[in-house]
Amino acid sequence: MNFLVCVKQVPDTTEIRIDPETNTLIRKGVPSIVNPFDGYALEMAARIKDARDDVKIVVVSMGPDQAKEALKNCLAVGGDEAYLVSGRKFGGSDTLATSYVLACAIKKIEEIEGKFHVIFCGKQAIDGDTAQVGPELAEHLGIPQITYGLTAEMTDDEIQVTRETEDGQEILGASFPCLVTATKPSFDPRLPKIKDKLAARKKEIHVLGEEDFDIDFAKCGLKGSPTNVKKTFVPPVKTGGEMITGESPEELAANLAAALDKEGLL
Repeated sequence: MNFLVCVKQVPDTTEIRIDPETNTLIRKGVPSIVNPFDGYALEMAARIKDARDDVKIVVVSMGPDQAKEALKNCLAVGGDEAYLVSGRKFGGSDTLATSYVLACAIKKIEEIEGKFHVIFCGKQAIDGDTAQVGPELAEHLGIPQITYGLTAEMTDDEIQVTRETEDGQEILGASFPCLVTATKPSFDPRLPKIKDKLAARKKEIHVLGEEDFDIDFAKCGLKGSPTNVKKTFVPPVKTGGEMITGESPEELAANLAAALDKEGLL
């Protein structure tokens, strides 16, 4: 079984600040991490690998050279090979352009690694929260997709995914090739062992540049991005309010009704 996991290096949102003058993210000095939902996707693939002896996991990321660090971390927790898709002409890509670039790069990677049975993605990146790249990637590649996956199991001819829904959970199956996006399960991704981290440091990160695969540059970067971000800001913190107290639910309800009536809201 040949798996591909798509990951993104993102700024640690616990450290993010907004420039009050430009209303943009201050990235300088902010540590970068593997997007958490991509970590869940890798863990989903790695758990299948634990249960089988015929699984190979390839990890791919699109970004600047510093994204190699994220790929090294992925190699330490289940990844076997890693590819970085990087080039100036890819800079500024929105979700549509990013998914197009990744789709083109994946076709090239498949020439090297073989066809992928399943492509795993995080449901969304925490620096954008669009949840669009995974589904768009499936559309570019013309393969079925299962979103909001929690866990997955393999049979010889399909993957069966337990997915999160508004009403609970359901199990869906998809034949190969297909794409699965992962959301947060009830467990945390595995931590790397020291020996695996040391081994990952020695592994080569294969780089695919602008001229290394077939692509229409009019469909990537700023030229191929119909999305325009006009402003980024932190919502103002609301203060004030009145605490309603009471010794019992009935008293609480009565006090709330009285307070609302006093304000003319009843």
